[in-house]
Amino acid sequence: MTCKFCGGTCIKNGYQANGKQRYKCKHCHRKQQADYSYQAYIPELNRTISEYIKEGVGIRGIARLLEISTTTLIKRIISISKDITAPHVTANAEYEVDEIKIFVGRKKDHIWVAYALNCADKSVVCFSVGPRTNETLSKVTDKLTNARLIYTDKLRQYKFLISPEIHRTAHRGTNHIERNNLTIRTHIKRLARRTICFSRKAIMLYAVLKIYFWG
Repeated sequence: MTCKFCGGTCIKNGYQANGKQRYKCKHCHRKQQADYSYQAYIPELNRTISEYIKEGVGIRGIARLLEISTTTLIKRIISISKDITAPHVTANAEYEVDEIKIFVGRKKDHIWVAYALNCADKSVVCFSVGPRTNETLSKVTDKLTNARLIYTDKLRQYKFLISPEIHRTAHRGTNHIERNNLTIRTHIKRLARRTICFSRKAIMLYAVLKIYFWG
């Protein structure tokens, strides 16, 4: 059979515990089966999970559609996010920076998603999840040191994190990212302002955002 991972040639390699024939790729040496009884083992499943997340389907909804357990799905989402790399930050470009306020675990535990939006193509180039502190915001602003201009709201912390030569707080300077905040909240249920769908752990929120932005 043909390898499902690299397209190489597979040879027989014993049997699984359930009696099904197991194969091993001669090129990448990964073991696999011709077909799977449990849907979660299908290699192509990662792409489907990413597409469902981008379309705003919740965890339990994806689990029902793919006929896999929610525990397996959560582990797979975290695994997918680890393989995604952040895009290159273009130099001499204009960016808008803003934060989204949400909660994790319970409504009293507020957390913020700070991110930067490229004004030219409206793409998210970097983001950070954490409390609204200099440490969280600096993870975004430090990657924009080669920007031509950075537009933000009048949050006091940005004055100390961004060079005055490229920092702007002009009227309607953050129109694009403010509109994008609404789009994100509409697509991802866990970011909606009033919702029963929320992240129980910050690592899960980070993984979903990484897939949504760059997956």
